[in-house]
Amino acid sequence: MDLKIPVVFSEELLENYRELWQVAFSYWELDILPRSNDLVRAQGCLRKDLPDEGLGFECIRRHIMQDIIPGFNGGSISPNYYGFVTGGVTPAALFADNVVSAYDQNVQVHIPGHSIATEVEDATLGLLTDLFRLDRQTWKNGTFTTGATASNILGLACGREFVLRAAAEKQGNHIASVGEHGIFEVLQAAGLSGLQILSTMPHSSITKAAGILGFGRGHVKSVSQEKNSLQFDINLLEREISRKDRASIVVISCGEVNTGHFATAGIQQLQQLRKLCDQYGSWLHVDGAFGIFGRILDEDVSEFASITRGCEGLDLADSITGDAHKLLNVPYDCGFFLCRHKNLAESVFQNPNAAYLSSGGIDDSTIPSPLNIGVENSRRFRALPVYASLVSYGRKGYQDILQRQILLARMIAGWIFDHPCYMALPLTGTKAELLEKTFIIVLFRAKDEGLNRQLGTKINATSKIFVSGTTWQGEPACRIAISNWRVDENRDFTLLTKVLDHISDGNNQGGSAFNNHIFCMN
Repeated sequence: MDLKIPVVFSEELLENYRELWQVAFSYWELDILPRSNDLVRAQGCLRKDLPDEGLGFECIRRHIMQDIIPGFNGGSISPNYYGFVTGGVTPAALFADNVVSAYDQNVQVHIPGHSIATEVEDATLGLLTDLFRLDRQTWKNGTFTTGATASNILGLACGREFVLRAAAEKQGNHIASVGEHGIFEVLQAAGLSGLQILSTMPHSSITKAAGILGFGRGHVKSVSQEKNSLQFDINLLEREISRKDRASIVVISCGEVNTGHFATAGIQQLQQLRKLCDQYGSWLHVDGAFGIFGRILDEDVSEFASITRGCEGLDLADSITGDAHKLLNVPYDCGFFLCRHKNLAESVFQNPNAAYLSSGGIDDSTIPSPLNIGVENSRRFRALPVYASLVSYGRKGYQDILQRQILLARMIAGWIFDHPCYMALPLTGTKAELLEKTFIIVLFRAKDEGLNRQLGTKINATSKIFVSGTTWQGEPACRIAISNWRVDENRDFTLLTKVLDHISDGNNQGGSAFNNHIFCMN
């Protein structure tokens, strides 16, 4: 059987890549969602049985290009996809990701002289700390993950290790590790009945991690202010964190998922949180999936003062989660986890009794083997696209992208605030206050209840833009999340407001005229 495996980056392979991207960019020039007939055709063309004899490379290439690709959405390619915070893929990251696929490096063990892959990861972690204005000596301890969910699991796992070890030592029991002895034995040694996570409007991945790690989803507790559910009630926090029967982890939502707003505003609040955590032996974790990127903005630019304040002092935390496949605009799946406690992750995630996974007796303590500081033993070489994009565009390049995204979000938020048919959320403060707090997300609903129940469906049916349906205070709402590097403020603002205007006009006119008109828009 002739497999005809192409040479890495042969002319034939490069031509396939060129054809792929020509099809992609031409196909999504107008539509974000797949056309219904293309989606049905793609579904019908999928092979349901495994052939005894392979059909060959050329056959599968045509099948993917002609049948499967038309069934994809344009989420990463289109700047007008505002659903999940997907981002896009920068040209530098795309090139590097193709290299990753072609060379398929094993990055589980750091073996000097074996491959430069783990050294690239180590260097990239350093570049990330530079991007976020974090001290390298303190923060260049971490790893790459599938995304913020996995990174939050790492953060809470390290936090669990820290708080239970501290509590056990307080009782005079020097237990080496939760990973070694088990959570029940360490809880008993610490004289505790359980663990809890204290936060304000945490992302669902925090609750998911709590279930996985044995905290229990029911022990993720809100310690928010009564009139502002995102801000910490310090008195309530201290009451919970000082409990003698439970160890606590405090989680900061650095960019709440519906509004994009920040749970903290300035160094003084972070100092308060740090002081309480130190006093009661608790761990301070930052879920900064997209919010951490606010730290790349210049702190002396008054236009973005509320954002830089929302990210100020995060270096006082114990661990930080981020999503590179969001505002860094590298391919799915790529998140990162940073921790200022150098060797703690190895206590949780080490691979004991696996001689074949060692570095062959070579000791290089400056770069830990990735399999000993994260969940996965086997994973993709995620660092190279991050490295390529950071070096290619630098801090100024990413500042420019983020500033355009923020400007567009604020233009949209202001327009919705003034619109007679729409309502900007949350319903607090003046227009100026809303704009000041707006980061990259705009939350809104239609004032007409009937339209509001169908708003997300109507918007997405146009296939001109795509938004997320969500809920806010028990009512349906829509979320516009701006994250693609291709953003153009004036072009995208014009398109988006046209769509929303026509939907409100169509609702007032009965809908049929709108449906006929919107699909003819240029």
